[in-house]
This record gives sequence, C-alpha cells and structure tokens, in this order.
Amino acid sequence: MNIDLLAVEEAAKMLYIRALKMLPPDIKDGLGRLQQAETGATAQSILGTMVRNIAVAEETDNLLCQDTGIPIYNITIGRDVQVDGFELQQAIRRGCARATREHPLRSSVVHPLTRRNEHTSCGIGVPVIHIGFDETPETLTLEMIPKGSGSENGSFLRMAIPAEGVDAIKTFVIDCVLAAGGKTCPPTIVGVGLGGTSDLVVALAKRAATRALGSRCADPDGAALEAELSQAVNRLGVGPQGLGGDATAFAVQVELAATHITMNPIAVNMQCHSARRARATFAPAGLSYGF
Repeated sequence: MNIDLLAVEEAAKMLYIRALKMLPPDIKDGLGRLQQAETGATAQSILGTMVRNIAVAEETDNLLCQDTGIPIYNITIGRDVQVDGFELQQAIRRGCARATREHPLRSSVVHPLTRRNEHTSCGIGVPVIHIGFDETPETLTLEMIPKGSGSENGSFLRMAIPAEGVDAIKTFVIDCVLAAGGKTCPPTIVGVGLGGTSDLVVALAKRAATRALGSRCADPDGAALEAELSQAVNRLGVGPQGLGGDATAFAVQVELAATHITMNPIAVNMQCHSARRARATFAPAGLSYGF
C-alpha cells in the first residue's frame, strides 16, 4: 500500500487540533472512577471542576488546556507499506506547523538558548517524531501527543545498581511523585521506564506515561509492579492538584527493556490529568480517526 503524503500532512494537522480539544474516553472514565473513590471534600471539588472543564471545552469546541505542549508524533508502519521516510517526516512537520498557523494555536516551542519562538510549534528536532514497525499488514498509524511542560518537568532519571534490587525502583518512584507534588497537575499517569540505557529508559517512561489507561505492561513482572505502585502512590495523600486527597494518580504504568548486568536504569515521566492524544490510521479501507 502506498501512503498519500498530502493525506499524512492533513492528518498531522487535524490530530494536533483534535488532541487539544477532545479528551480520550479512557481518561474521562478514569476521572469518573477517581471521583467515585475520592473521600476528601476538597479533592472531590477539584475533580468536579476538571470534569466540568472537559465538558465545556468539548461543548464549545475549545482547548482543554492553554498549554499546546511539545508536539510528539508516533508513527507505526505495518507490513507492505510503501512510503518515503524522509518525506513522511516532512509531511508531519508541515501539518504540525499548519495546525498552529491556521487554527491558530499558541506555539509553545522556542530555541533553548535564544528562546526565539517561530510560532509554528516547530523548531530544531521538533515536532518529536518516532518511527516504529509492527506486523499489521498494509497499515500505518499516526499518533499525536501534545506533552505539556508542567507534566514534562516531572521527569526523573536514576542509574541504580543491581544490588539495590526492586526496592530501589519502588522508592525512587514514590520519591519522584512526592517531589513533583502538585506541579504536574495531578491526578497523573506515572510512567516508569526500567532497563535499557539512559536514553532508552527515559523513552520507555514517556511511552508508559502516554499509554491508554487500562492497558498493562506486556511483561508479567512489570504488570505486577504497576499494580503494586498504583496502590502505593494513591496512599501518599498528594491528591488532585497537590491539595490533598486519594486521587494522586490514575495509574502507575511500566515499560521495560533488558539491560546490562552491572546497571539498573530507572526513569519516571508523568502525564497530567489532561492526558491528551489522538490517532489516525491509514489502511486499504481508508483513513480513520480515534484515540
């Protein structure tokens, strides 16, 4: 199957706008579950305000949050898909810039030294574009994630040693959630990366933080750790917006990779309660949008 790059450009544009205005159903359901379980009056009020904000944004075709974030596009290419990789990246970049200029959206992307803003949500290395592959025939998926700075600033890396064991992982995750407090706009999704190298483990944490709620780590030991840490984090009392309560996190989600015998990398990346994402799927039957 040949991929129409003009359609990719348009999809990259529409996904950015869609992600900023429509919250995925799993996140809405997650907020509902947290509301039902919350015992604190202040926390209940804050959760109610969050739910109302989502409804108003969608009813008025407005943004869920003023922070348009760093744009991230995850591409998954299936079997028998024909596409020029360089041109694919350029099409996504054009679509991202068009969303910002034509909608218009506030560009949050600046040069790290001069702080110059091109007002396109693009810059050196941005949008961030990841390309992966799977066995799905004749299918290309394009996922868009606008990652806000409040949650992204809640990113942590520790190069632990094997002798510290699993307890070091648990302690580090708990310490990171406490250190972040309300700055990451909780309730959050706490993404935990384990193993690999320093760069890979941080990428794994981001992948974990932006997974759909209800999904599980493919590794059974990782899935067990997710369940244990999810309970532990919600006993910390950080609560919505860091003002106390039971609903500190929707979940702790883990992604892992094999690592070297002499090290045990751990990374944490957090996603705020407005866990925005959108997806387009190119297949022989046509183009479809979802989450």
